[in-house]
Amino acid sequence: MPEKSTIFVATLASVLGGAITLGGYLAFLAPAVPVANPAPVISNPNVQFTSAPGQLANAKYVVPEGLNFLEAAHRSTPAVVHIKTSYGRSAQTELLDLLRNEDDDQRSLGSGSGVIIAPDGYIITNQHVIDNAEVINVVLDDKRAFPGTIIGEDPTTDLALIKIQEEGLPFLAFGNSDQVQVGEWVLAVGNPFDLTSTVTAGIVSAKARNIQILRNTDGLAVEAFIQTDAAVNPGNSGGALVNLRGELVGINTAIATRTGGYAGYSFAVPATLAKKVAEDLLKHGEVQRALLGVGIREVDAEVAKEHNMSTVRGVLIQSVSQGSGAYDAGMEIGDVILSINGVAVNTVAALQEMVARHRPGEKIEAKVSRKGEEQMVKIVLKNRQNTLGVVNTVETVSALGADFTEISEPEKRKLDVEAGVKVSRLREGKLKEQKVPLGFVITHIDKKPVRNLNDLKQQLDGKKGRILIEGLDQNGEKAFFGIGF
Repeated sequence: MPEKSTIFVATLASVLGGAITLGGYLAFLAPAVPVANPAPVISNPNVQFTSAPGQLANAKYVVPEGLNFLEAAHRSTPAVVHIKTSYGRSAQTELLDLLRNEDDDQRSLGSGSGVIIAPDGYIITNQHVIDNAEVINVVLDDKRAFPGTIIGEDPTTDLALIKIQEEGLPFLAFGNSDQVQVGEWVLAVGNPFDLTSTVTAGIVSAKARNIQILRNTDGLAVEAFIQTDAAVNPGNSGGALVNLRGELVGINTAIATRTGGYAGYSFAVPATLAKKVAEDLLKHGEVQRALLGVGIREVDAEVAKEHNMSTVRGVLIQSVSQGSGAYDAGMEIGDVILSINGVAVNTVAALQEMVARHRPGEKIEAKVSRKGEEQMVKIVLKNRQNTLGVVNTVETVSALGADFTEISEPEKRKLDVEAGVKVSRLREGKLKEQKVPLGFVITHIDKKPVRNLNDLKQQLDGKKGRILIEGLDQNGEKAFFGIGF
């Protein structure tokens, strides 16, 4: 018996030693081996991991019934067009041709997109897509092509309305861009790199985004873009941003990029603003811009504390223009605007976009925090002249019979002027009748400076009788012309 006990003890010791050795090897030397679906060790039976085995693999994004990418693409693609433009040669190119004794009539070309918004051929696009184009060619999704005519342009929103002569066209209905939510799926439809009828998908990344892209708009630019991560590239400009219902919620306009190509974010003009601009361009030929008449800044923690606000929100009024709608409504410096017509405004861009949807003479209701107390203020908006009427400079400018461009920096140095507007094209009209030369730079109208295109329109707005145009010819010689209306 003692011998058997000795053998048993020895055997047990060997097994334990081997187990310890194997355990040490596995713990310190053996490579890690993944284990499929490990069961979690739960010390408390009332607590469990939310990421149970297999749960993530089976999770799916649930699209509401009747809403999906296929349906949205099917509805939107036929209504998005390819816009091809051509431009005349620059003055520098023409001069080189003369020196070379060549007659080269080649033109530069451009490409973009547009959205049919009515069955009788009205198309909305970006203003930069058709800006200064001599020829506009619109190619439909079914490959038919039509010449396009510009109905109106608005540089302050980078939108334009054009028309083709055709009936019964597929079109997109405007959606409510106010209801678009961050995280919502959207599709971008357009013609990037001349790749026609291209659809990409993404989500709304942000709203009311100001990216400081619109220039030379005399401080009236409206930038409250819908930001998405749907892939957008050159050629997508003017195309559609649609929700899963196939409704137009934005006009794709710009991308954030360091390379010239898509780098993760794209920006679209909200559809609610685009609809108002299109209606104005159709009815008046230009946008009827309503102004609140205040200087504003966004509220930060310091401002909120100073004005006894419980949360950081809204837009602070820093100045009120005398005679403006805000002035008439009794708004004061230090007031904080919290919402317009029930829609919260927490950025300058959001406030500007809400006001820009309206026309002079229309009423809005603002929720205002004044010294910590909230109240509702009703405001009648006015135009830039602090009146309620329609502003129409198109007929007056058209009567001149010319196209105008703002002069470049080299031209400013050559003519020794700070600013001006150049006659870039002459047609039949009052300037031609008075023998105003092509290339003439207008610097003043009735002794008031003309620094840009907006100044030109404002100076001509409502003019009756005779006006005095002052400026310089291409040789820098000063000249005056009397024009009658």
